Amino acid sequence: MQTTFASQKKTNLYLILCSIFLCNAIVAEIIGAKIFSLEDLLLVPKAQLPFGDEFVLDFNLTAGVVIWPLVFVTSDIINEYFGKEGVKRISFITAGLIVYMFFIILAVTKLPPADFWLQLNSKGPNGEPFDINFAFNAIFLQGLGIMLGSITAFLVGQLLDAYTFHWIRSMTGSKKIWLRATGSTLVSQLVDSFVVLVVSFYFFGNWSFKQVIAVGIINYIYKFGIAIATTPLLYIAHYVIDKYLGTKNAENLIEKSAKESEID
Repeated sequence: MQTTFASQKKTNLYLILCSIFLCNAIVAEIIGAKIFSLEDLLLVPKAQLPFGDEFVLDFNLTAGVVIWPLVFVTSDIINEYFGKEGVKRISFITAGLIVYMFFIILAVTKLPPADFWLQLNSKGPNGEPFDINFAFNAIFLQGLGIMLGSITAFLVGQLLDAYTFHWIRSMTGSKKIWLRATGSTLVSQLVDSFVVLVVSFYFFGNWSFKQVIAVGIINYIYKFGIAIATTPLLYIAHYVIDKYLGTKNAENLIEKSAKESEID
């Protein structure tokens, strides 16, 4: 009876973590169309970082990066308790659902707008002409190149994170959670930051390779800082999960996932 109860808690934990991971990954894709200024948000001067003779870089980032740290943290927690297979399973499911989401959005943008909807929203806040159907499509409709870039970067980043996490764990053992979690995130996001831009805007867009590198560096600097800043969340999550599962059950689950990941 106690074994069944512990097994149920393990299943519930995986479902909760996967739900958090899936929800934040999909929401990040949806809101990613907006670009915001990190300097303006923090009320600090523009960075104005020179990059060669062509570019001066500021921290202008996609809104998706606001919640991607939650994806990183959740991925590391799943990795810790359920191993590489646990991460790979939810990563492929999430990628499939993101593809599904893009096709649904594409279909919706093709629907003819209702006349009264266009009329009710025909003016902006200052009385200027406003086309709400065009605005809707511009915000939600993303090209095939961006979709492919996003999915490719997501899968490559998650799989690399999973393998790097357990590679570091094989050298450090069960201690130094911060090292394997932060280290794996820094490695995976170094690749992710550039893959999404290369596929989306170099192969399928009109960016120069130098511009891809420049924007990728800015994105990675941000992700590097966030990976360090969110490290305490890992310890808080471990504390909560250990209380939920019981310390002994949690330790057994971690050791089991580590051994299975080493076999892989």
